[in-house]
Amino acid sequence: MDELSWERFEAEIARRGGARCWWRDDDAAQPDPALARLLALSSSFRVPLALAVVPLLAAGELFDSLRDNVSVLQHGTDHRNRAAPGEKKTEYPAAEPDAAALERIAAARSRLQQLAGARALPVFVPPWNRIRSGLMEKLPSVGLHGVSCDAGAERVAGVEQVDTHIDIVAWREGRRFIGEDQALALALRHLAGGQPIGWLTHHAVHDEQAWRFLERLFRVKGIRWAGAAELFSYTAARHG
Repeated sequence: MDELSWERFEAEIARRGGARCWWRDDDAAQPDPALARLLALSSSFRVPLALAVVPLLAAGELFDSLRDNVSVLQHGTDHRNRAAPGEKKTEYPAAEPDAAALERIAAARSRLQQLAGARALPVFVPPWNRIRSGLMEKLPSVGLHGVSCDAGAERVAGVEQVDTHIDIVAWREGRRFIGEDQALALALRHLAGGQPIGWLTHHAVHDEQAWRFLERLFRVKGIRWAGAAELFSYTAARHG
């Protein structure tokens, strides 16, 4: 563990009088040991968790173990790559009519609401963080008023958007943890932006280093962890 990196990170938070962060975890579908560990971590450190659940893959038992500090977001429909040759991975290829995509999204939303109840916020998390702007702006028509992608994602009017900034998994390097130095350097960079720093995790692929990093991160003094309902205040108000 690089204590010097942690000291710099904590010193910068102290200098700024604190920091606000939030936590999103993607690809939830089945109750398993990795998910249990994730939920235990959230509960132990009292850190609110925004759990992005794949509606058509989700087991009903998944929701039995969720505590009050866990919000459920809609993670696409079935997390199936429908990209045409030459397109990046996406559930929503350019050739698919908006009406067809919205029909799938609405059906998946209905199932998620039945399973998760009031826990399910009307917030959409597109798989691979990709959704074309023309489709995104129509999400309110099926009851989804919020979107969460990754930093730098295109924004559209009429949709509340709160994105993540730091994915702790290096997907092109064997799905390993990106490392403390890189994670904290990214966090320091985003501290200057003034927005809540969004941490993105994927419990199903975490190595032990990723888990240990989260435990250390949640011990940092001066960070206030915000829940999804707080960040998506307008969307949550419409939901309530």
